[in-house]
Amino acid sequence: MKTTLKTEEFLKSLNIENLDLMDYVDIQDIDLNNAFESIYDMLDEKDAFNIEIIYYYNAMEYLKEHDNSLNESLNLAAILCYEVQNLNSEVLASLLASENARNDFYKKEKEITNFFNSL
Repeated sequence: MKTTLKTEEFLKSLNIENLDLMDYVDIQDIDLNNAFESIYDMLDEKDAFNIEIIYYYNAMEYLKEHDNSLNESLNLAAILCYEVQNLNSEVLASLLASENARNDFYKKEKEITNFFNSL
């Protein structure tokens, strides 16, 4: 029980933009021998990295803050084979927010691994 509470507190403290890990991770299902990959798989299976930015204003604000030139979001759209006529600020912001959440999570790999190794 104490380990579960410590794990929950730890996961809540990770601060990954646009992603609340506790909405997607079942602590009881974490493979303690391979915690980072286990948590990643849970997030991926539940589409946690599929961030949707809705409304033009929100999308433009997100892009202004994170990709003012649109280079990164347009590159993501090209990699994912989006057609130009299907692009708008909401799609670009959502693609970028999804990529940023995934990258933020990957940056926490060492911290997550160290935490679970110390349990």
